[in-house]
Amino acid sequence: MTSLPATLTIIGRARSLYTSAKDAPFQGSNEITEIEIEPEFSDGLKDIDGFSHLHVFYWLHESKGYSLVVTTPWEKTPHGLFAVRSPHRPNPIGYAVVKLLERNKTILKVEGLDAINGTPILDIKPYIRAVDAQPNAVSGWAENTALKRK
Repeated sequence: MTSLPATLTIIGRARSLYTSAKDAPFQGSNEITEIEIEPEFSDGLKDIDGFSHLHVFYWLHESKGYSLVVTTPWEKTPHGLFAVRSPHRPNPIGYAVVKLLERNKTILKVEGLDAINGTPILDIKPYIRAVDAQPNAVSGWAENTALKRK
């Protein structure tokens, strides 16, 4: 196994109702979460208000260990780790597409983030419909599974 000597910069933190991983819903929910951006990154929020959705990347700081074959909350058939969205990964990076509800200076109110309170935010990118939407995408094993947001 090869490791990469990397440094990640925390640009903010999630402020959420969820206090532990067991409290957080699978694949987000309709709950509102605040993302508080560190003041030194506030200029990076210029023009973000015009976007309805954002890609949010975050560090799953309470994730412990991983298995390369796992089952999901939706079915008991084992799948490879890279074919599921388990938070227990070799690099515990979380990702969500969220709805941007409001910006108040360095606070972003979003819907759909499944991060627990205090989760480090690594990056935010705008969701751009022309390049991000993939109407012909195929979802593998999940095509025949009733996935529901809680």
